[in-house]
Amino acid sequence: MAAKCGELKIINLFSGAGGFSLGARRAGFDIAGSVEIDPQAISVYERNFPNTSLWPQDLSIVSAIDILQTFNLKVGEIDGIIGGPPCQGFSHMGQNNSKDPRNKLFTNFFQIVKDASPKFFLAENVPGILSRKNKKFIKQIRSKLKDKYEILEPMSLVAKEFGVPTTRERVFFFGYLKDEINSIEPTEFEATNAKLVCVKDALKGLRRKIDPLWLTEEDGWKKIKKNVEGDFGSKLYGQIPDGVGDLESITRLEGKSEVSGCLGTRHSKKVLDRYSKIKPGEIDHISKSRRLNSKGFCPTLTAGTSSDKGSYQAVRPLHPTQNRVITPREAARLQGFPDWFQFHATKWHSFRQIGNSVSPILAEHILSVIKKAF
Repeated sequence: MAAKCGELKIINLFSGAGGFSLGARRAGFDIAGSVEIDPQAISVYERNFPNTSLWPQDLSIVSAIDILQTFNLKVGEIDGIIGGPPCQGFSHMGQNNSKDPRNKLFTNFFQIVKDASPKFFLAENVPGILSRKNKKFIKQIRSKLKDKYEILEPMSLVAKEFGVPTTRERVFFFGYLKDEINSIEPTEFEATNAKLVCVKDALKGLRRKIDPLWLTEEDGWKKIKKNVEGDFGSKLYGQIPDGVGDLESITRLEGKSEVSGCLGTRHSKKVLDRYSKIKPGEIDHISKSRRLNSKGFCPTLTAGTSSDKGSYQAVRPLHPTQNRVITPREAARLQGFPDWFQFHATKWHSFRQIGNSVSPILAEHILSVIKKAF
């Protein structure tokens, strides 16, 4: 979709399923183009952003010029570049391997920024990227842009402080051209009056009883009660930007109060017996699944791995009151995604997409601050 005259245009690199893109659209930016290589993420992104150009490409082998030409843009013509380069090499949950080849994609992001000359850039990653062993690495990256951009110190932001029901913490790297954007202080990105949303409030209205045999995409469509209130509820059921959203999903939510992703998981009797003994906040010693606390917040949802890394499923939390792991729709709510947003038909890929995503609520907050400074 071409941007309207006067709209601020951005490019979303490593777009995944589109959490960053949704936050950007809600903040008032137009997405001139997105780049992603994972085929499952691409199919989901195209479903949720049918009017946005997406280039299925490996960002380790293309230049800024290639990207700009693909979206009919010139150097200096784009207002911003955002993205969440792969974080596995920096994650404390993984090996935190400073030599992980995927770390080069983070370097590539900043090289693309340097060559494309956007008015601002915003990159997201895990807290582990700020560990002592990565200090030199971060310094080298910042040195690529420090002569041209005003670069803020990396910002560690916790999603729950922005009205997202999870303790997920992420680090954001932000820089901007001083002659194009008004000065921005780090304190402007801090949470202000956001209402805390606990697990119980986030899951309100969804079915608690999930049949373990609801395994197909159509099985996962279930009726809900739209009884979540406040700003979280408003973002859950509406606030749909022009040109965003799958028409069928929006129609079924608005007309029938139906949502997708209410998929079951088959647990053996032995596992169910174990789960029945797990109290809120406790962890099952075998599966490592933690029982969610209704009055607390969801811990960071992990992504698992794709087929090239062995197809390992992520550890999924246990429902606060039911003896089962949470469904993809429950995970999506805990990450701050609206009920009309779609994910892959399978539990494996949908959890991977949700776990890899930037919460759209947090993304919207950050990008709204940036937009106001233009």
